[in-house]
Amino acid sequence: MATMNQTRITEFILLGFGDLHSFNIVFFVLFLIIFILTIIGNLLIIILVSTNAQLQTPMYYFLCHLSLSDLATSTNIVPNMLGAILRAGKFMTYIGCITQFYFFSGITVTECLLLTVMSYDRYLAICNPLRYSTIMDSKRQTCLSVWPWLLGLTFNLVAVLPVSNFHFCRDNIIDHVFCDLSPLQKISCSDTSVIEFEIFLLSMPVFMLPCGFITVTYVYIFLTIAKIPTKSKQKTFSTCSSHLSVVGAFYGTLIAKYMIPSVGHSMLINKIVSLLHTLLTPLFNPIIYSLRNQEIKTGFRKTFAQ
Repeated sequence: MATMNQTRITEFILLGFGDLHSFNIVFFVLFLIIFILTIIGNLLIIILVSTNAQLQTPMYYFLCHLSLSDLATSTNIVPNMLGAILRAGKFMTYIGCITQFYFFSGITVTECLLLTVMSYDRYLAICNPLRYSTIMDSKRQTCLSVWPWLLGLTFNLVAVLPVSNFHFCRDNIIDHVFCDLSPLQKISCSDTSVIEFEIFLLSMPVFMLPCGFITVTYVYIFLTIAKIPTKSKQKTFSTCSSHLSVVGAFYGTLIAKYMIPSVGHSMLINKIVSLLHTLLTPLFNPIIYSLRNQEIKTGFRKTFAQ
């Protein structure tokens, strides 16, 4: 009888930040500018690496894939977020919401693995330079860039498929900036304890192990740099400082996002952290690599001075 009385929900209302009163237009314009700069910045990285022979090395090849994942994150999340801000809420179809969650979770896993691959690349280049070109050949380079995408977009199905079978019988209002697991659980009348356990199990190989691997590789990198003559230390460290900054921004916002409980007043904080993770981090990556990397600056001048 309870099942018969349930009405199948076919669309959701994404609230975003709700009614911002007279500030809707201000925030819409601000976030739109950031979104446009994110698209331009990451496209520039891809174009520069693709057209400059100096930049066609494994490190920049992996950076291209990182920029591609940032583009995918921004285009998946921000347009709907902008619509929700402009109209104080946006309708999303059930399929559209599940699709957004699928790509967000998949690309997040992909980016975790790409950052891990990039730390491995820096480890080889600094700690084992004589064998670097032999180990990081074109075949291994291709495999290390393809596998994060394959694993990210398939491994996350373990979480996405149960979510797609949720029953929503309470309301269809998602009080968040995009379709994420927590707000979908909040409005679902299904038993979500199983998927919570699955997510906990997945967090180890998907997030904790890559984070641990990156930490260990940089311990070895720092120990190696400490043995290098003083004049060469700064130049050697500059090749991995950009990557460290990106790792810090990505994992910092990701950990904060899932450690802050989505209840009470902390819901606003959760939205802000989600905004930082999905809107600002993709912009942060090209800025860091552009400002702190001399080869990117040189490539930019060569490409656009012609």
